[in-house]
Amino acid sequence: MQTNDLIQRFLFDDTDIRGEVTTLESAYQGALSHQSLPDGLALVFGEFLAAASLLSEVLKFEGILTLQARGDGDVAIIMAEASHKGDVRGIVRLNPELDAPPPLTDFSLRALLGEGLLTITIDPEKGKRYQGIVPIEKDALEGCLQDYFEQSEQLPTQVQLFANATHCGGLFLQCLPAQLIMDTEEREQVWETAIQLANTVTEDELYTLNCESLLLRLFNEFTCRIFPSKSVRFNCSCNRERSGGAIQSLGYEDAQALLRERDIVNIDCQFCGKSYSFGEKSLIELFPKEGKSLH
Repeated sequence: MQTNDLIQRFLFDDTDIRGEVTTLESAYQGALSHQSLPDGLALVFGEFLAAASLLSEVLKFEGILTLQARGDGDVAIIMAEASHKGDVRGIVRLNPELDAPPPLTDFSLRALLGEGLLTITIDPEKGKRYQGIVPIEKDALEGCLQDYFEQSEQLPTQVQLFANATHCGGLFLQCLPAQLIMDTEEREQVWETAIQLANTVTEDELYTLNCESLLLRLFNEFTCRIFPSKSVRFNCSCNRERSGGAIQSLGYEDAQALLRERDIVNIDCQFCGKSYSFGEKSLIELFPKEGKSLH
């Protein structure tokens, strides 16, 4: 059984097709351990983690990519983040307006989220923040992502996502602008062949074969160039400074009132469960201009 969490890029020589393959085991379980989800929803969450991992490598940048679905259904938000360093994390939140949401039985995106939007946000370490949005019009995340690439980049794209109780992963193919194959009919034939071959992949193959063996089995009609793999891991980017920023956003008066009410203000990370505590001294440090005690 393949145990290393990784993502790997590849391309088919003499074509304009590139691809990515990713498998997550420990990273998936690490992110899942901080969520309390029914089995079916956990699998959807796994698909989001796998997709974020794929997209972070496809969209070349240094920073954080966030894949987020929001809606007005029983599930309010499903979110996964991935960085260029291979860190992933994610959350699922039920609709807070539902006091006692009914048991979830249909785990298609539209059933879970109702009317909703899928957002891909890129926060680069340098440069401007970018955000792309598409309506959730397909039942599966795969279809929504394909809609996104066709609308935003106008590039034919094939996305396949998998998840079970222990693993999640995915396979990504994209036809780039013509550089090597200029004939339109030939390009379409090559692309259709690649899609048909990709559609034969199974979960067992994805999780048990190394990348080279998997690609050789799937795409034996192509000459496949495989690039070095990159490790993927669950790692939360929360820290005390960011948590303090959440208190600062309340303003001095509200933070003061909250401290008087609770003595200690705790900020809990929704992604990893880590808690950061702030007392009177901490809040004075957060609001140095006030220069006075909170009592």
